[in-house]
Amino acid sequence: MKTKLTTATMIKIVLIITLISPIFSCKKDVTNNGYSKPAINNSLNDASSKPAVYLNVTLNGPEKNSKMSGTIKFRQEPDTAKIITLDTKVFDLMPNHAYVLQRAVNPIADPTGCSSTTWLTLGYGPTPHAIHTNADGNGEAKLWRNVTAIPSGTAFHIHFQVVDSASLTPVLTSECYNYAVK
Repeated sequence: MKTKLTTATMIKIVLIITLISPIFSCKKDVTNNGYSKPAINNSLNDASSKPAVYLNVTLNGPEKNSKMSGTIKFRQEPDTAKIITLDTKVFDLMPNHAYVLQRAVNPIADPTGCSSTTWLTLGYGPTPHAIHTNADGNGEAKLWRNVTAIPSGTAFHIHFQVVDSASLTPVLTSECYNYAVK
């Protein structure tokens, strides 16, 4: 009986090491206490282009020369689950504070583009989740949204905002993007 316990324990240890090792083996080039501001080319994601399935969204502060900024890597991998991942990073916001990411959409045929103000708070599927900033005002969250109910090929105008979770005041906003469900 003791041999089976030892074998089971060894299998658990091997599984734990296998699951944890990729976390520590990835090389990451980061600055500013683990947060880096990537340069993103949005020329393929503006409202005049063909709907995309991958978006690199830039979030800007309310003023032209504002240091506040953010990015969203919006991805829908080709699978039957139709899950959109929203890897969201924010920079130079209020330190040690909570924010939420929201989106609003219009049908692609709507000539007004991103005119909708019906904001949906994003998170882990249907459950809203906050983005918490560190002492430098930087934060990140790996959010996701299930779009299984939306037929493949359906296209939208979409825009995003990051709002203060206490006051619901927008602090970052995006331009209008076009998106098509895979």
